[in-house]
Amino acid sequence: MYATLFVLGFRRWSAYRTAAVAGAFTNSVFGLIRASVLMAVVGTAGGALAGYDRVTAATYVWLGQALIASINLFTWSELAERIRTGDVAIDLARPADPMLSYLASDLGRAAFTLLPRGLPQLAIGALVTGVSLPRTPGTYALGLLSVALGTAVSFGCRWLVNLSAFWLLDLRGPMTLYLVLANILCGLIVPVHWFPGWLAALAAATPFPSMLQAPIDVLMGRAGWQTVAVQALWLAGLLVLGRAGFALGARKLVVQGG
Repeated sequence: MYATLFVLGFRRWSAYRTAAVAGAFTNSVFGLIRASVLMAVVGTAGGALAGYDRVTAATYVWLGQALIASINLFTWSELAERIRTGDVAIDLARPADPMLSYLASDLGRAAFTLLPRGLPQLAIGALVTGVSLPRTPGTYALGLLSVALGTAVSFGCRWLVNLSAFWLLDLRGPMTLYLVLANILCGLIVPVHWFPGWLAALAAATPFPSMLQAPIDVLMGRAGWQTVAVQALWLAGLLVLGRAGFALGARKLVVQGG
């Protein structure tokens, strides 16, 4: 059943091909800007900064741009909207676990998005700034696993934010706060390795680096199984919290509805 939901998620998003092309173009523009900025920072630092030279800094940017849509570091409010309208009651009546159903569909979305909005970014990066990537197949196999875990961790965080709709009438505040924290602490702006000590420690205490920094590190050959294991631990914790939070919210809904 969940495999079917994965396929349906893939097919649903594959219907928006023009939007995917437009998104790839936008990502490319921002990729050029970000790569120029990070390469300039490395040049100012003397040609190397926290293990990054100009080419690896550009590679970091292009990998981030390739993964940003699949991992989805932005807001998602589908569940919150269903809670607000009461349609979530239909989810409670279905035989499938609501959280796992949404997760399977989201992974299908990510699988499609990686093709038109991921691979072109790396091709553009290779032509414009150059990229430095490993040549061992095992690194990419582990990298794909890390990307899948990063996507699932991102979903787990977005799921928890949406659950607050059971208790809050307006989610704009929590969603804005989540968007700011996630985009900074995941390493989207600059690598987490560039953070000052206190901020790096704060980021490490959150699941955000497991969304983007970890998959990029694995794909660049800077990290291995230990990083993937940390991602898996964060995912397990988020899913446990997500299930408990949904059960608590559903109980509140059922009690209020009589």
